Amino acid sequence: MWKKKSKVTDQTATGQVGIKKRSKVPGVMITQYVEEIPDGKSHPDFTRKPIALTIQEGKFAFFKALVIGDPEPTVTWGRNNGDVSDTSKYVTKYDPATREHLFEMANVKPEQADTYKCFAANEFGRAVVTVVLNVIEVGFKKGQADSQLKPVAAAADFKSVLKRKSKIRPKMEKKEDGEIDPKFWELLISADKKDYESLMLEFGVTDFRFMLKTLNEMKKEREEEQAQFIEYLANLKPIEVGPDGCATFSIDMDLIEQSSRIFLYKDGVMIPYSKELGDTIKHSLKIVGRKYQFSIRDLFPDDAGLYQVDVEDVNVFSTDFKIPMVDFLVKIQECKAMEREDAVFECVLSQPFGKIMWVGKNLPLEAGDKYDIEVSEDKLIHRLIIKDVAMVDKGIYAAVAGIKSCNAFLVVEADKGEPGKKKQRKTTRAGGAGVDLTAIAQEQAVKNTADREVLMEKVKAIKDERAANATAAPETSAKAKVKGVEASQTGAPKQGPAVKGSDHKSVDNEGCSIKSGLSDLFALRGKKGELVCEMSHEVDGAWFKDGEKLSTTDGIAIVKDGTRHTLTIHNSSEDDTGVYHFEAGGFKSEAKVTVGELPGVDADDLHKFSKPVTVKVGQNASWKMPYTPQDNLEVKWFKDGKELKDGGGVKLVKEVNHSRLLLRECLRSDAGEVKIQLKNPFGTIEATSRLIVLDKPGPPEGPVEILETTSTVIELQWGAPKDNGGSPVTNYIIERQQLGQTVWKKMGDVAADKTTYRDRNVVHGKLYIYKIYAVNPEGTSDALQTEETMAGILIFAGRPGAPKVVSASKTCINLKWEPPEDDGGIKINGYQLEKRKKDTAQWIALNPVTEPIEVLEYAVKDVVEGAEYEFRVSAINVSGAGEFSLPSVMVTAKNPNMRPIFKDPEDFMVIRAGNSVRIKVFYEAEPPPEITWMKDNEPVSSFIQIINTEGCSQLVIPSTKRSDSGNYTIVAKNKVGEASFDIEVLVTDEPKPPGAVELEQIVHGKVIVSWEASPDQELDNRLYYMVAEHNSSTRMWYTVADRIFDNSYTVNNIMPGREYHFKIYAKNDMGMSDPSMSPTWGINSNRIPINTNTPVEVSFEKPPSVLVPLKVHSPPKGFQMYMTCAIRGCPTPSVTWHLNNVCINGDSNYYITNSYGVCSMYILRVRPKDAGEYKVVAVNSFGKAECSTKLVVKD
Repeated sequence: MWKKKSKVTDQTATGQVGIKKRSKVPGVMITQYVEEIPDGKSHPDFTRKPIALTIQEGKFAFFKALVIGDPEPTVTWGRNNGDVSDTSKYVTKYDPATREHLFEMANVKPEQADTYKCFAANEFGRAVVTVVLNVIEVGFKKGQADSQLKPVAAAADFKSVLKRKSKIRPKMEKKEDGEIDPKFWELLISADKKDYESLMLEFGVTDFRFMLKTLNEMKKEREEEQAQFIEYLANLKPIEVGPDGCATFSIDMDLIEQSSRIFLYKDGVMIPYSKELGDTIKHSLKIVGRKYQFSIRDLFPDDAGLYQVDVEDVNVFSTDFKIPMVDFLVKIQECKAMEREDAVFECVLSQPFGKIMWVGKNLPLEAGDKYDIEVSEDKLIHRLIIKDVAMVDKGIYAAVAGIKSCNAFLVVEADKGEPGKKKQRKTTRAGGAGVDLTAIAQEQAVKNTADREVLMEKVKAIKDERAANATAAPETSAKAKVKGVEASQTGAPKQGPAVKGSDHKSVDNEGCSIKSGLSDLFALRGKKGELVCEMSHEVDGAWFKDGEKLSTTDGIAIVKDGTRHTLTIHNSSEDDTGVYHFEAGGFKSEAKVTVGELPGVDADDLHKFSKPVTVKVGQNASWKMPYTPQDNLEVKWFKDGKELKDGGGVKLVKEVNHSRLLLRECLRSDAGEVKIQLKNPFGTIEATSRLIVLDKPGPPEGPVEILETTSTVIELQWGAPKDNGGSPVTNYIIERQQLGQTVWKKMGDVAADKTTYRDRNVVHGKLYIYKIYAVNPEGTSDALQTEETMAGILIFAGRPGAPKVVSASKTCINLKWEPPEDDGGIKINGYQLEKRKKDTAQWIALNPVTEPIEVLEYAVKDVVEGAEYEFRVSAINVSGAGEFSLPSVMVTAKNPNMRPIFKDPEDFMVIRAGNSVRIKVFYEAEPPPEITWMKDNEPVSSFIQIINTEGCSQLVIPSTKRSDSGNYTIVAKNKVGEASFDIEVLVTDEPKPPGAVELEQIVHGKVIVSWEASPDQELDNRLYYMVAEHNSSTRMWYTVADRIFDNSYTVNNIMPGREYHFKIYAKNDMGMSDPSMSPTWGINSNRIPINTNTPVEVSFEKPPSVLVPLKVHSPPKGFQMYMTCAIRGCPTPSVTWHLNNVCINGDSNYYITNSYGVCSMYILRVRPKDAGEYKVVAVNSFGKAECSTKLVVKD
């Protein structure tokens, strides 16, 4: 048996249907206009759909599409929010050579960001595909303020772009001591567990337990944010450089909404990318199924940084791209090798590198049976050995280190040995660099060590300088401070260049030596200077200048104090410059004295420099300090005690007579002290100024304290912002949202000197959330948001009525209850229901408080068959769940006792002989009934399989034969009652042809065709016959009668002078037999002899008889029903219809007709009361005939 499925279509126009079809290209929607498409024709479809594009404002954007269809489809474009008729913005093109349809947008604008549609249509259907265009505004950065963020699409179709501050610290921002870099957490969330230790070492994190606890909290929060847009996220692969020289990273991701936008950031700054293959944009995205792969090509050192992928405003993945500063000192060279010889490629790097990537034929190579990869101890020499080379190994091989690479050919020459013999493995090696790699590597290692030591010295010097600055007392004055050289003020020797030759050494000569020699002296003009030499013993000595001996004068004083000899210059001048030396005991110590001035600065310029510089966030700040030109002048700039270097956002310029400092795009964190230091050998002069960066204030200081909450008022208190943005706060703005609503309402302004607010417009029991903003002349701060706050105290509803059991079954218990008499004056939002299993003390909630049951009834389906339960319920309002009701009575989860009922069984089945039959009957009964099957009121044969399961019984005959036909009865009986149902099964096959055919003519113009019955007629009560005719005039076979249940038929309109042939077919539910041919009814044969002299009296009178009986019908309720039978008799009998022995000929609910013996009865909509026994009675003067059947109405 089979069932024919109907096709569901949607009407699109008059005479036109809309059949939905599926394209091979995902995302394409096809509507077919016709039921069947002619051969050689087709509806439109896309072979290449447009690809979503994210592009920077002002760039050239375009979509491409390839369509097919016959006839050629017409392609049009549209957008969701707006039209594309403006030819200055939108241009549609078609390239006949490539058959590409182009949609171009020159100088794309942010307002053009939208969802676009491409339509392809012909007379047989239409195909539609959508594509999203995202436009990145120029200057848009991660963490940009709301005031600078512009919408990228209409609010009706796209979600607003949400603000999310970058968690990555800007390069100019100072990190507090002990603070963990936010970059560490971003990388840790996306990293594998095996990488945790290396990340902790890199960022200096030592508390492993603290790290794990914080990481779990951050992961949970991040996953909750991602769940808004992402259904599936896995396989986070960090960035790495591939064999093709491109850096790639990928994730597996399923988006909840395919229209969600994907953003790519580098070091917190959004960067554009393309989804178009072959595009010239540096960054690209390739989507294959759920895999999203980002690629970066044409790599440079500037490409290093932290890359992040966001979906809308939620971070999905972070990966750090590190580019080692390494290059190839010796590159790999072309290698020529013989078959079965080893080939060697080797190179030398400029810096130690643990492992480089070897690539052969665009595939990465790993050490194994075919390849050996060797690395020297100093990690500078890298070698690839290709073992036992064959002809298939020839090609290009490459070495990749960071973003640097080199390649060379491997040429394999055939080994022309003795033919027919296997070539032996060679032990020689071919290739190599051709130079002494060890010597080059050693030389480079020495150079790297020296560079490292220089770098360590610089780092040490910087640390020492910072330590010295940290211990020095801070200077608060904006005036210049002069630091004279200590030697020029006190006469003590200044630590300077060492004295040359033996003068440094403590020389012993008869017990006397120089214990401390002279040091070079830089003396300020007009100030005192001293040269000191200390001997090991007390001896006399002499002082000399430029070879001339000196003595005490008005300007010079020579003093001997034991072993200490001192030369003092009272008022240093240019004349005192020269080479001085001291001689004693045959020994000499020499030093140079230079007299000069401190760096010169004009007082007006110093006063001008000391004034604070005020700028707004994002603006540039600059300073200029003029000074007197002089040699050996060193200029340094400092910001909050830290020396500034040229580069990034800092620009330093030093000229002969001035120096300038420029800080670009200042942030609030850049505010502080700016200092210039001018230094020469005679001393140092410093000047200080201040940088003030104005911005909107920071959020008010929280948390918000609730000073008072009653049924009529809520009073809040907060703290002033820690950062006022560089200018005083003018006022505060208060906004409020009622829980459950989406609108934020402005409540008012509060003066800057007041940090409290009383909200008197509240409703008792309602929950409210407040936002507090600080305002200064530069703008409005971010909001400080409160927790949910209720107006007044918690008021709970009273106890509801105890739940009552409405009905119970083994799978469900239905309950209802009464609401509480006292609701406390607050609306009840719903109810919470709990259950308790017998012999247990635990009450289990069937629904959370946040998901209340809003009606006074509930169907409990979480029950175990046979278990006993009791239930209780509590009312929920804005304050929460109130007191629980009294428990219900104990109820058992089981079905109630019921008499067996059969569910929509089939009452008739036709099976081809030899096939299997499976009669499946569903029933409902409690307790489970005893099932019995019978055939024709006798127990079924033991060869028939009976399969009984819960609620279903099956009778299976593996291989049927005709004797299996009959009425099968299923009987279901339990202690409540009994039910039975009859199924008529007819086992049949294609019928055998009828027997011999005879022709007879009794009346002129008519021929009686009679035949012997088919051998299957007695076995199949549904067998009937069909008569086909062929005559000499038409020469075609056509059916003259069908569904004949007798063995004869009278053919009318037999014309004289023609030959007739007849075929008789036997038919049943399985098909039609071969025909039985009649003899020829010819021109002169079989004619009726006409005796005109003797009249013949013919009588056609006969009693009524039933030719075709009524059949059993089982229509569903409300369906139409048609019942018919065939009756003959002469004279024509009177026919009446009866239902349950009541005549219904006059009932208007039944449409009864009688056409030439075919009696029909039609019911437009079957009702349950139409069920019963129907009987047809035919009566004439010669007798009476009747037939009956049953009508069963299904629910």
